[in-house]
Amino acid sequence: MKIDITPEIFFQTARSGGKGGQNVNKVETMVEGRWNVAASGIASDEQKKIIAEKLANKITVEGFLLIKSQESRTQLGNKDLVIKKMNELVNTALIKKKSRIATKASKASKEKRIEGKKRNAFNKEGRRKINPKDY
Repeated sequence: MKIDITPEIFFQTARSGGKGGQNVNKVETMVEGRWNVAASGIASDEQKKIIAEKLANKITVEGFLLIKSQESRTQLGNKDLVIKKMNELVNTALIKKKSRIATKASKASKEKRIEGKKRNAFNKEGRRKINPKDY
């Protein structure tokens, strides 16, 4: 089940580095998107808890999910990138991981492993120095 958090994201702009020439120094093209996870009306309490756990390193002390973008030369392009990144992050965090089913090694694979160990031991036995007292 995918959720779209776009209406609850609020944006801040700042001057960014990178491409743009003289334009970089006067236009605020870097966009910072913030979404208050705890105060969200879109996500359920259970979803909020999962998001808070899985995205803890991207959530600020105040409880905001923070994403920045300065890849594009335009503010609108960066805004679209922030929206896309945020929605992807939230939706991938909500995907449940499949539990691993433990399996046992087959009898043939166990025998093959032991046979290999025996072969290895035989090779190493052949590398030993010969003791004259044994003969």
